[in-house]
Amino acid sequence: MAGEPVPLGARAFDVLAHLNAHADRVVGKAELLEEVWGGLAVEEGNLTVQISTLRKVLGPRAIATVPGVGYKLAIAPAAPERPAEGPGLPDTPSLAVLPFADLTGRPDQTHLVDGIVTDLIAALSRVHGLLVIAATSSFAFKGKAVDLGDLGRRLGVRYVLEGAIQQSGDRLRITVQLVEAESACTLWSERFTGSTGELFELQDTIAELVCGVIEPALMVAEALRAAAKPTENLAAHDLCLRALPGALRPSSADMFRTSVDLLERAIALDPGYDLAKAWTCRAYLVARGARWIEKEETRAAVGALARSLLHTRSQDPLVLAFAGFTDAYLNENRDMAVRAVRQAVRMAPNSVLVLNAAGWIEYYVGNYDTASAHLRRAIRLDPVGHIGAHSRNCLGISEALAGRLEEAASILEDCLAEEGPNGGNLMPLINTYWDLGRTDDARRLVPQLLAAMPGFSRTREVRDFAISDAPARERIAACFEALGLPE
Repeated sequence: MAGEPVPLGARAFDVLAHLNAHADRVVGKAELLEEVWGGLAVEEGNLTVQISTLRKVLGPRAIATVPGVGYKLAIAPAAPERPAEGPGLPDTPSLAVLPFADLTGRPDQTHLVDGIVTDLIAALSRVHGLLVIAATSSFAFKGKAVDLGDLGRRLGVRYVLEGAIQQSGDRLRITVQLVEAESACTLWSERFTGSTGELFELQDTIAELVCGVIEPALMVAEALRAAAKPTENLAAHDLCLRALPGALRPSSADMFRTSVDLLERAIALDPGYDLAKAWTCRAYLVARGARWIEKEETRAAVGALARSLLHTRSQDPLVLAFAGFTDAYLNENRDMAVRAVRQAVRMAPNSVLVLNAAGWIEYYVGNYDTASAHLRRAIRLDPVGHIGAHSRNCLGISEALAGRLEEAASILEDCLAEEGPNGGNLMPLINTYWDLGRTDDARRLVPQLLAAMPGFSRTREVRDFAISDAPARERIAACFEALGLPE
């Protein structure tokens, strides 16, 4: 009953006391272990048990998790505002993997910790029947105090996977716990140990056990996960991990160039490292999308590389997806790219990166309904991340070319509001307004387009559109000409 005394163990009380004494900040897991256990060699799981106990007594929202860091006492006199609702819970098990707490004490290893989590998400994404939120959405909460129930509603998931990583020499200790988001109850926790040379085996083991706990029917035999490791050369793997931020979402042309340099060094160490080659292809696609480079530079840098990756008949879905995406963008003969990305979807039906690539390729070849289906699925898996945003943009274009103009306009207007004006969302929205007969709205956006793309050339842009739909290309060219856009 409320107001009545509740017995509390000494350790739980000490954890609560320390959180209360530092209620103005986030308290790291390493700090709690040191202060409460007085330097004793205890497992991080002991802290997890005490946090779970306190949440049962004080309520699931009393202690907020700060992904990748620790905890913060969140008891407040007023109830927090209810966050914006995300997608509803699906019928199948759904999971978000939060950034793991870095207890290595080595700031230079942050990329390693994040890389382990990203690879774990990729492994879980290959499991049929399990919806896994993409890293670009779950990592958006890194370092922020979150109520797990609110986070579950925001991302539309029932379960959250948390963890921490410790390192001593070349030994790794990874502690993982599965939490029901709404109740904040810990359903399962486990510790894994191994050397840095056993990263891939550790990730596979964690993925396998988590799937078995969430839904017993999801056996590993049904998972269709790629068994091949990306490389046996850990130095090359480390370089690839360092390159990923710049290959996924570079903030500048310099960041893109740095990423490519790291990937080239990884490939030099392991010439058979196909995944590093695939990430190189994707990095150039992203740079081209930002208009930091011309299409011809992209073709010269990775055109032959992408085609060679397709000829290897890789069993890695990301290699197939990135190589196919690049080849389809650069070449009019897209048969091989389409086959590759469809195989990638069969292998990794829950990978947001694969679905994003598949959506764009199906759009290129005029399969607009198929493209929309893949893109909507990608948005569902990455509701707040940039891959979801990139998919939403292509969804708007696909809906427009499929003739669903009102729906397209609504989607593209959301893209413009969320991302701000850029050529990628302004051009299709202008075309959609024009096809709807909203010529004044189309003209209103022209100055924004020219400001976002000072060197705009309608001839070059129409030439570079990677679509097989000739009538659509002609309509776009006519729209640009009627609006008086620069030749």
